Amino acid sequence: MQRNIQVQSTLLTFLSRCYGLLLYAYPPHFRRAYGAGMAQVFRDETRFLLQEGHTAVLLQFLFQTTFDLTKTVLVEHLEELFNIRLEGGTMSYHETIGELSENPEALEGLYHDALKAGNKKAFQQAIDDHYQNAPSNLLLASWFHRLHYAARQAKQVIIEWRWVLPLALLNGLLFWWFSDNERYVMQIVGGPSAPRDTVPVIFLLAAPFTALFILVYFKRMAKKNWLITAVAATLPLIAAIYVYFTYSQMGIRPFQDQYLILMVIHLPVLAWVSVALFFLANHRDPNSRLRFLLKSVEVIVVGGILAGVLAAFFGITIGLFNALNVEFSEDLLRFLFGGGLGLILVIAPTIIYNPTLPPDEQPFFQGFYQLISAVMQVLLPLTFLVLIIYIGFIPANFRAPFDNREVLITYNVMLFAVVGLLVSATILRPAESSAERDRWLRRLIIGVTILTLVVSLYALSAIIFRTINDRLTPNRLAFIGWNVINIGLLALLLILQWRAKAGQWLAGLYQAFSAGTAVYAIWTVVLILALPWLFGVDQANVANLPVNIQKMIYEEPGPVLMKCFNSPHIYLLDGGEKRWIADIETFNERGYVWGDVNFVPCEDLRSVPDGIPIPADAGSPPQP
Repeated sequence: MQRNIQVQSTLLTFLSRCYGLLLYAYPPHFRRAYGAGMAQVFRDETRFLLQEGHTAVLLQFLFQTTFDLTKTVLVEHLEELFNIRLEGGTMSYHETIGELSENPEALEGLYHDALKAGNKKAFQQAIDDHYQNAPSNLLLASWFHRLHYAARQAKQVIIEWRWVLPLALLNGLLFWWFSDNERYVMQIVGGPSAPRDTVPVIFLLAAPFTALFILVYFKRMAKKNWLITAVAATLPLIAAIYVYFTYSQMGIRPFQDQYLILMVIHLPVLAWVSVALFFLANHRDPNSRLRFLLKSVEVIVVGGILAGVLAAFFGITIGLFNALNVEFSEDLLRFLFGGGLGLILVIAPTIIYNPTLPPDEQPFFQGFYQLISAVMQVLLPLTFLVLIIYIGFIPANFRAPFDNREVLITYNVMLFAVVGLLVSATILRPAESSAERDRWLRRLIIGVTILTLVVSLYALSAIIFRTINDRLTPNRLAFIGWNVINIGLLALLLILQWRAKAGQWLAGLYQAFSAGTAVYAIWTVVLILALPWLFGVDQANVANLPVNIQKMIYEEPGPVLMKCFNSPHIYLLDGGEKRWIADIETFNERGYVWGDVNFVPCEDLRSVPDGIPIPADAGSPPQP
């Protein structure tokens, strides 16, 4: 017993000194004002966990404390460097709580306001500091113990590492196993040409595997309905299997390649939708959807940081061993990087999202939240100016997206980025924003929306023009759909803002983005399911054709036009038959161009069965 007490005392002293050293990362003025109180709170919390024997909770507390300290150090140094104050930050409640330290009713109201704004952590930090300076104040003492008791209870509930770690390790092992490009890679097939490697299978399975393990853990913690959990967890996996077995039905090889690349983008979207379905099944209001979207942004930020740290650590480790002429095997590298990524993708959501709370009660990492909010506020007026300048240059370069595919791709990437900025500027609006700031924020959002709508219509017209003058492809269909949804979302946003009464403009934004999120999800499902059949080829009709013609069918988008060198006649291949085009006028009227005509041996062309001529009353088709 005595030995355990001595070990606990030694460990407490060691951890307290380590935390004290970490406090030197803060700016000096911050450390002088709050360092002693923060150190005392850390020591009290650590002592309690050591005495209670909560080893797992202690490890979680140390991890969370280090993470919070890293965030707030970054925020404080940025505030000092740029001479700004990120409202709603860690210390924004200190002055108010000092004034209300003798007013129980007002302090209770302030606490509930902090919960609604997602500022519970900042409120608790302010209470801790004031309590350390005035421990005899009974109101502050009761709040200190109330918050810390709740925090201890939450720490024991929110993360169960005995479930998280095995699920994360299993996900990492699956990432490692299926990242073997020698055995698990998708191949472009079709016709007599040899298969060609394209997308690794892990690119299709990564998001479904991750969503499955995340939802298994969240089901364990949140006690959700089994039916909802089963549907949400298996939907992305079923979609990935569907893609794996149907992509070859796309027919021509370029379309198979396009479909698989599109699925690398859309399957993660579907996995995110499935997690959203799990949490929003009983919370379908626009505010809950937007809060879930905000938590998703937090997960991405934290996951990116963890992945960056992992990559840096492994990169340095490999570099050190390479300096000693020790090279890691490919299997080991896949295990480190692929397995590590699979591990992080499960851990990041579990440490950010509390599955026991509804979306509108989720806490937020205030440092990142306010920092990103400040960035969005800076980017919004800059984007407005850039769009005005950009639209001014359109007349001088009007044909660019119509003639150049790369320019059109740039347009679409820009439009998606601007729509993302509009969403971020809305959901990351400062909780304590003033009326004047809100007026300017609303004006900027409306202005950027109008300009983006103009550019979106311009980009959509370019895609439709290229489609009419060439052909419809999976890529073009996907981007036409996304552009139509973006245009509908922007138009709905403007209509709701026009109808919104004073003080209700935010509700209109939430409603627009909530509706847009649902339509995006539906379009994702439509693309996954429909593309293999919309662009499929009846392979039974093709199998009996000459080898040269089969290669042509599978390598080139339709229409397939053919002629042989010794004949003036041109034929359209349709349903395994050749249809004679009677004259050049008919050829031109149907929009065909000479560059699309393929030359094949006459004997191959003669072996293809005759179909109905074009036009149908042109008479008996001549043989080449």
